Amino acid sequence: MTAVEQLRAWASKLRRDAVTLWFAARHPGTPWLAKLLGAIVVAYALSPIDLIPDFIPVLGLLDDLILLPGLIWLALRMLPAPVLAECRARSDQWIAAKRTKPASRIGAAFVIAIWIAAALALWLWLARPGASS
Repeated sequence: MTAVEQLRAWASKLRRDAVTLWFAARHPGTPWLAKLLGAIVVAYALSPIDLIPDFIPVLGLLDDLILLPGLIWLALRMLPAPVLAECRARSDQWIAAKRTKPASRIGAAFVIAIWIAAALALWLWLARPGASS
């Protein structure tokens, strides 16, 4: 298997695992902490907007290559084995039928809210008395 094939397989598995967490966040057998982490990870993973835009050198790819896979791995580890197996099967069925991943408007709104909060914090920090001296 070539490096490109390995990368494609990894990306496909990552997409499947994000959809698996989407189902797990709604599963009644999922512990509440795993649901919370899974919901946050899924909202971000399925969001059409990145927290750190990809055009920013190095940092733009950091969330896609390290942060997101690490959080997906952690959330999957928190799931009970029967729930994980059931949600993975549902994920495989969804992807085979729809040929796409679900989109998260909540995730997009969350990312936009973080950007607005960061811009507001920067503005307040720069506008404070004595900031220009």
